[in-house]
Amino acid sequence: MNKFVLLLLMFFTAISFGQHKKDWEKIKTLKIAYITEKLSLDSKEAQEFWPVYNEYEEKRHALMRKEHSQIKDKLDNSDDLSEKDAEKLLKLKVSIEEEEEELDKAFLLHVSKVTSAKKALLLLKAEEDFKRDLIKQYRHNKGGR
Repeated sequence: MNKFVLLLLMFFTAISFGQHKKDWEKIKTLKIAYITEKLSLDSKEAQEFWPVYNEYEEKRHALMRKEHSQIKDKLDNSDDLSEKDAEKLLKLKVSIEEEEEELDKAFLLHVSKVTSAKKALLLLKAEEDFKRDLIKQYRHNKGGR
């Protein structure tokens, strides 16, 4: 545990100097270590869990990119948006949210079979805790709130 805390402190110091691609790789590496520890994944579980998790993350990011490119970019010019176009974008937004929900449900069910239902729930908490700690440290390093 102390090793992990030291690793987190070193990482948060590193991210205070900017966000580059290698910083995102560091975040991903720390997230893997954090989740592995919080879920107490043994080597067999980890071998089955991480490919499932990585596939889920890729699909989730693809949906976020889809939303950004097809909806949010068009909202920047919302003054020029007709009511008909707005309805289409709204339907697309709802559709993407439904896809995300289905993806989340399928992922959680799959993870619960690879590990356990309890670990699937712990994963949700671990992800939120990791995000919260990352944001807190980022704000601290930037002199923010």
